[in-house]
Amino acid sequence: MTEVISVKFKDSGKGYFFSPDGKKYREGNNVIVETANGLAFGTVANANHEVQDDRVVAPLKKALRIANEKDIQRLKDNIVKQNDALKICEQKIAAHKLDMKLVSAEYTFDGGKITFFFTSDGRVDFRELVKDLANHFHARIELRQIGVRDEARMLGGIGICGQPYCCKRFLDDFLPVSIKMAKEQGLSLNPTKISGSCGRLMCCLNYEQNSYEYLNSITPHVGATVKTEQGVGTVTDVNLITGNLTVKPKNDEGVPYKTNRKYVKILGGKGPKKPENKE
Repeated sequence: MTEVISVKFKDSGKGYFFSPDGKKYREGNNVIVETANGLAFGTVANANHEVQDDRVVAPLKKALRIANEKDIQRLKDNIVKQNDALKICEQKIAAHKLDMKLVSAEYTFDGGKITFFFTSDGRVDFRELVKDLANHFHARIELRQIGVRDEARMLGGIGICGQPYCCKRFLDDFLPVSIKMAKEQGLSLNPTKISGSCGRLMCCLNYEQNSYEYLNSITPHVGATVKTEQGVGTVTDVNLITGNLTVKPKNDEGVPYKTNRKYVKILGGKGPKKPENKE
């Protein structure tokens, strides 16, 4: 077991393990840590705790100290400089006539490097832009192309549910989402109904997928032939959540009636769907 603390560098970012180096930290402490890019300012998401050795990526970097007033002021100054850097970079993108949309800029804690994040429909030759920016800022420059999901996470906003974006609030990583999930959950396949503001399928389709797979495994599908207390019929409508079924009597004799999956026996057709083995 290895003693670590978990540190986040953004409110919605992923937590990274650092060695407390014999010190005690509390959740919420602002700390200065060592990273591959030099010193960084972060916030303790999980205080001192132990994790399995195989969860730690060697070599484990150290948390150096709790941030002081000088460190906090430097962070504030960097944020101001980032806003100015964005405006200047946008002007230079226009001057170089590049097809790219600037999203965000980040200074390293020591101010020696600036990373510009952008989106684009294709590949962009930004070598001359990098030279221009380096001459202007007298710092190392990195331009990083990101996807529309990352753009949504950085900028934030309100989803169609009326809540702030999940990726901005609590998602550490983006989950794989497919149109198959929407089908299994009985949702409309209208793109405007199942897509987030980023234009991709909503991340929340993944949240209850395991439950829907289980319900599909115990519920007869539309078209299945079933035997109920009222005789043999065909399932014409299914409510996966409640388990209620609408059954049409065999040979169109009688009026369709409601029942529940607990009271039916599958005789043929589309029976329950077995959940996929994800191992």
